[in-house]
Amino acid sequence: MSDEEGIALFRVESQELLEQIEQGLLDLATLPGDKNLVAAVFRALHTLKGSGAMFGFDDLAAFTHHCETAFDRVRKGEVEATPALVTAVLNAMDHMRSLAAGQGASAAQGDALLAALHRAASDAAHGRAAPRALKAGASAAPAPPEGETTWRIRFTLMEDVLINGTRPLPMLEELAALGPCRLTAITDAVPPLDALDPRACYLGWDVTLTTAQPRAAIEDVFMFVMDDMTLNIEALTGPPGLNHDTQAEPLPAPAHIASEAHADALAGEALVLEAAGGKTIRPDASVRVPALRLDELMDRVGELVIAQSRLKQIATASLDLNLRSVAEEIEHLASELRDSMMSVRMVPVAQLFSRFRRLVHDLARETGKDIALVTEGETTELDKTVIERLADPLVHLIRNAADHGLEPPAERLAAGKPAQGRITLGARQAGAEVVITVRDDGRGINRARVRAKAEENGLIAPGAPLTEPELLALIFQPGFSTAAAITNLSGRGVGMDVVKRTIEGLRGALDVSSPAAGGGSVVSLRIPLTLAIIDGLLVRVAKTRYVIPVSAVEECLELTPAQDLRSTGRSFLTIRGALVPFIRLRDLFNTGTPPDQYQKIVVISTGTDRVGLAVDQILGDYQTVIKPLSAFHTQVGAFSGATILGDGSVALILDVAALTAAAAQFDPAPLRAAG
Repeated sequence: MSDEEGIALFRVESQELLEQIEQGLLDLATLPGDKNLVAAVFRALHTLKGSGAMFGFDDLAAFTHHCETAFDRVRKGEVEATPALVTAVLNAMDHMRSLAAGQGASAAQGDALLAALHRAASDAAHGRAAPRALKAGASAAPAPPEGETTWRIRFTLMEDVLINGTRPLPMLEELAALGPCRLTAITDAVPPLDALDPRACYLGWDVTLTTAQPRAAIEDVFMFVMDDMTLNIEALTGPPGLNHDTQAEPLPAPAHIASEAHADALAGEALVLEAAGGKTIRPDASVRVPALRLDELMDRVGELVIAQSRLKQIATASLDLNLRSVAEEIEHLASELRDSMMSVRMVPVAQLFSRFRRLVHDLARETGKDIALVTEGETTELDKTVIERLADPLVHLIRNAADHGLEPPAERLAAGKPAQGRITLGARQAGAEVVITVRDDGRGINRARVRAKAEENGLIAPGAPLTEPELLALIFQPGFSTAAAITNLSGRGVGMDVVKRTIEGLRGALDVSSPAAGGGSVVSLRIPLTLAIIDGLLVRVAKTRYVIPVSAVEECLELTPAQDLRSTGRSFLTIRGALVPFIRLRDLFNTGTPPDQYQKIVVISTGTDRVGLAVDQILGDYQTVIKPLSAFHTQVGAFSGATILGDGSVALILDVAALTAAAAQFDPAPLRAAG
């Protein structure tokens, strides 16, 4: 592994460790006495420090050392994990991120963060032990006891530590820096020359050290390799009451970042679990793959699906039974490959929702409000590409809910509400879509203020009649804001329009509702499950073919001429006692041709809304590789994408959400006008 590859691997690992630390700290904010959480945070800090030092990120290792020391004191019960201490470490994490990413980080800012950390640790001390010095440039060890102690230190390392990048010489130099010492090599394990492996470490060391530093300073020398060695520290002379012969307490196991020989296993983040009988079990290892490679592979699978469709069309028209057999086999394999590839790309929204815990924690401090973040449906899965693009819109919505939606504690208590406000992030699957909601229990949207601001900005004419959805949709207009003053959080009129553009760029839709004054508000985002490949139902309207996502199709019916004649103006069908509106796609797309004698109705749904689509012919199922639309077709509103058919022609993919919404209003005129 080259140095560049090692650094790249470390940066990926460091971001994951920082995420673990952040989640652990946020959990500690509500469960400050949880020892498992404290140990997890300490372990991740310890690993980050050791890995940073191994790959030359000395500034990161030195800075992280102070945070690790603070949590070592929490782990040992010397201080409490107070909210101030948790906040100080959270603030320090942003500095760690910059150092891990190789970005310019201000040394003065780092010193200020460490000073705040020192104050928080000192305030949290129980008084059972003097606080350790945590300011920049100072030793993190406690003040040394009076007098000196002579220690005997015997240690041997695992044979493979050299492969892992560990070097014994710096450890010996650190011991020598603590005070006068005598070193003796232990050579009992050195094999004959013909059996010697130059990559293995066979030596041990016997060190006699006289120092005024405490035992903890000696243990710190070995903190990165504590689980890959045997170590015995024995006090030969020293103050009365000193433990003269004890085994060093092992530190929590760090996650080592190894060289090329071990990179694959470590990249998989596989855990070794102890089983009955002293045996070990290693779960199925995973492999970390750059997202770009997954995207490239998805593109190749898409092209394969298109080629398979062409082969199927040729085979169907051919009398060669062997060709048909091969075409069917390739179709089956392509379908399995597509499903496997899609499952690789699907990730739970929990990965997205967990990012906002820190945001809500910081917003609560900035606004002076008591805010709780509640998540629902975290196991719902979305394409990783969609997940990545949803982060920014959700940040805007959560900030808006915290600043505009939730009231200060005193105002909430006066209104008969609990002092703590709630922001709820929810996700659920609805057909071919995932619905993500951001809900708050705040004051709700002031409709009069929205109208007044819209009239003031010239978005609507004074007194213009607006439906409830039209009025609430005004908040997504560029430059629109009802904030009385510009703050660090809002008031500049940017954010909500960015949300709208991003969601529309994902072929999704959004709507906002606010039940009543004081009843909070809900913003719903309807997002397609994937942006890559879907199962489609190929239909014909006049001479043009269209694709309807199969996941949105409920059933297919025949529309008789008599039913067609009865349904004039607003079109409805009675299906098992339920009234279902339907849209004639021929009219919607202005084909100018008469309908087929026996039309078909394809009933589609999004959530609880159902609508029928009248088509001339149902051609069958079709594996649809989604291609982006041109700028012209994007504005039409009835289409969500396009695909290439087996004969090389293009079929447009119908936007189920837009068609359902149009039918729900009993008026497809907006789509017709756009078409």
